[in-house]
Amino acid sequence: MPAHDARAIARAFAPRHPWGNRWDYCYVLSKLRSDPLYPGVLDALRGSRAPLLDMGCGLGLLAHALRHDGQMQPYQGVDNDAAKIRRAAGVAGRAGLAASAFEVMDLAAALPAHRGSVAILDVLQYLPAAAQSALLRRAAAMLDGDGRLVLRMTLADGSRRGRISRIGDRAANWIGWMQFRPRHYPDADALQAQLRQEGLQVDLSPLYGNTPFNNWLLVARRA
Repeated sequence: MPAHDARAIARAFAPRHPWGNRWDYCYVLSKLRSDPLYPGVLDALRGSRAPLLDMGCGLGLLAHALRHDGQMQPYQGVDNDAAKIRRAAGVAGRAGLAASAFEVMDLAAALPAHRGSVAILDVLQYLPAAAQSALLRRAAAMLDGDGRLVLRMTLADGSRRGRISRIGDRAANWIGWMQFRPRHYPDADALQAQLRQEGLQVDLSPLYGNTPFNNWLLVARRA
């Protein structure tokens, strides 16, 4: 993402006082500058007016990126990390983000009622294989109108990028940024086959950018 756009979005996460904690601001700025995730997701959702459910929303950064991009679909973010949701809601409120809501929710135990688009970004690998399949089945059933299912995940392919991704995921858990260690990295063929069985058209492409990680973007919609 261009530096001026990254700074404009990250500014909402800056502390209100000069001596405040700048961790979230620095994290958001670094992620937006280095990770191709948000440009890829914004492109995938552009043109859809369907309400968006962001599963595993973290700090709610996608909501800020959408509004900065001029995308105004209703947004709901859910995550099992109560501290992140509290900060996400606070920042969104101070930034005046329209039609945005946040809720603490364990995706392995419950999902909200929703119809529209669904984003599941960097979440699948933290769920066991059976829970992944159940989540994808329910997410596919939520698609409505011109809604899209957008996934970003690390795939299991035995590559050097895959090994680096696993190390990065474990490190994120070790420093406390992620509450859980990875449980299962999905297989590309099995993932696409399941979604096609749900009646979806599927497009899968690498989303490496300038990173060393084995990240892929999948976009699916009703056939």
